[in-house]
Amino acid sequence: MNKDQMTIPHLFRCPISLDLFEDPVTLCTGQTYDRSSIEKWLSAGNLTCPVTMQKLHDPSIVPNHTLRHLIRQWLQIGPQFDPGNSPTTTIESLAAIKGTLESHEGALEDKVPALEKIEVLLSDEYCSFEKSCFLQLGFLPLLLELVFGTSEAQVSKTHMEFIELALCCILKLLRLGTLEPLNMIQDESKLASFLLLFEKGTNSVKTSLCHLIESAAKAFQTEELCCILGNNHKLVHEIVQLVHQNCEVSEDAIKVISALCSLQGNIESLVREGAMDGIITYISSSGCERTQKNLAPLAMSIMEKLMVLESAKEALVNHPNGIKTLVKMVFRVSDQECSESAVEILLIVCGDSAGAREEAIKAGILTQLLLLLQSQCGTATKSKARILLKLLRSKWTEDNSSV
Repeated sequence: MNKDQMTIPHLFRCPISLDLFEDPVTLCTGQTYDRSSIEKWLSAGNLTCPVTMQKLHDPSIVPNHTLRHLIRQWLQIGPQFDPGNSPTTTIESLAAIKGTLESHEGALEDKVPALEKIEVLLSDEYCSFEKSCFLQLGFLPLLLELVFGTSEAQVSKTHMEFIELALCCILKLLRLGTLEPLNMIQDESKLASFLLLFEKGTNSVKTSLCHLIESAAKAFQTEELCCILGNNHKLVHEIVQLVHQNCEVSEDAIKVISALCSLQGNIESLVREGAMDGIITYISSSGCERTQKNLAPLAMSIMEKLMVLESAKEALVNHPNGIKTLVKMVFRVSDQECSESAVEILLIVCGDSAGAREEAIKAGILTQLLLLLQSQCGTATKSKARILLKLLRSKWTEDNSSV
């Protein structure tokens, strides 16, 4: 088809030249431009995104192959197919939804129906073509801006309905493509909105924000964001407090603490804000057996990672149930991961602390270790158990001889 004879969807037009994309490329902000247009913009000394006016922390441009493919399909298909099934109709429908969300008229709550449509279109029944359109048409940065870009986040019930739906759509979009747009949360005002939602939001909102942090922790391109979030004392404090709430939210908190532990620079902040206390409480809680069964190994692995800090060791030894909780985890017939982590952590703290050794012996560590050695646990676990037995025996002798 002759493109001059067609009505070009505005989302296929370069925001700078307003012409049909010839060589679409994407900036770190998630916005797409024609290569020649954006290169002229950057070569003129501009260091911002022309559409969002965000400062470009990374000026590199990435070819947008998916959008190029969509445009090629649109040019080839033309009007000969059923308009109800054509890519053109799909794109125009999504453009209408996006226009509703971008409109400054009405409150956010009035845009809930548009979000409901997005949620349906992102479900498993719909094809990858339709889903890819959402990414290429810039829905992810738009939704992030709507959720975190308001000057003062509200906490009304109707506003929370919008936030819950928007975050649900954001998480689905994150599974489809790049995580780079998440970096806009580094902005001071957006970070403040993120924190306010974590403090005042519903459990559903808090769960979604936890999943968002987990996503940021998985990719190199969002490593700096993960570090900023992990060192925000108020946010980490809120996450740790979630561990002490109901089981469902506690699971999300444990997962996000594990994600933040992927960066060494976050560990000190986690310990300082009480992560050790939260994890011990989580593991020892008698009311969450289902949760313990599912995530106790993850909680134990977090505790093991935190042991690199003296402050974490002190928090464990000084906790009234710390050593007792570990001793109970030593012999776990159905959970060898917990057993190995418990033995490893006890090796660390018992080697340095006479109080920890005494507490462990009172809590029945010797019996637990003997049972573990007679079980079908792995070779590595048995080896560590023997070392711990020898350590306790030798230290017990030294401690008694010095009395």
